[in-house]
Amino acid sequence: MKTKAALADVKTLRARARKDIEGGAVTAGYSADRTQVLKLLNAALATEIVCVLRYRRHHFMARGIDAKSTADEFLVHSNEEQGHADQIAERIVQLGGEPDFSPDSLTARSHAEYVPGVSLVEMIKEDLVAERIAIDSYREMIQYLADQDPTTSHMLRAILAVEEEHADKQTIEMIDVAMADIRRAPRLMTERTLMITSRSRSNSRARTAFTRRSSCSPRPSRTWRNRKIKQTRAGYWRPAPARRAALLRAIQWAR
Repeated sequence: MKTKAALADVKTLRARARKDIEGGAVTAGYSADRTQVLKLLNAALATEIVCVLRYRRHHFMARGIDAKSTADEFLVHSNEEQGHADQIAERIVQLGGEPDFSPDSLTARSHAEYVPGVSLVEMIKEDLVAERIAIDSYREMIQYLADQDPTTSHMLRAILAVEEEHADKQTIEMIDVAMADIRRAPRLMTERTLMITSRSRSNSRARTAFTRRSSCSPRPSRTWRNRKIKQTRAGYWRPAPARRAALLRAIQWAR
């Protein structure tokens, strides 16, 4: 059973406020390990900045039939992550620390990785992984702080709620994009099959026409080709359209 904390009287409160006045928002009643809290917040700041950069890249690199709405969502998430970074940096200053924006150690301090992703599904997947990492890290920070730093805990809870919303949206988007690819796959495969079949038939016809006209030689003589071309142009010999196209391809190939 938890014991209730004793309330300080007015005289004690006034004395505490005047003591170490240069501490600003950090008063004598602040019971958390400030050094450790600042370290955790700078790690969270690096995580948010990496997420901002990754979302920005995905916003500009998203391509495809269904990419417009997803790219717009990437931009919204990037702006929200930037807002989280600003909140964390402001809280670091309130606690008497310095926000670390150094690009040299940014990825080393960040909990989430910077994985660009190639396809739209890969982009959404990497963003979802990063959000899940952020959710776990913020939850652990909140549990670590408990009641020692209620202001920081409240800020992290608000950020955690947004990160969970991002993860939920990205799960739905990833499923939607993947299903759209699956629905398009049969049509694309059919088109590709028709192209390959048509090309194969054309090549087969060309080889057949070439073989029929080259029984004595592996390649028709130039005299024979010229004679047939002249006959065709003069109207003496007009093969069927399919055979004519195959023959012309065979002549071009033989040259």
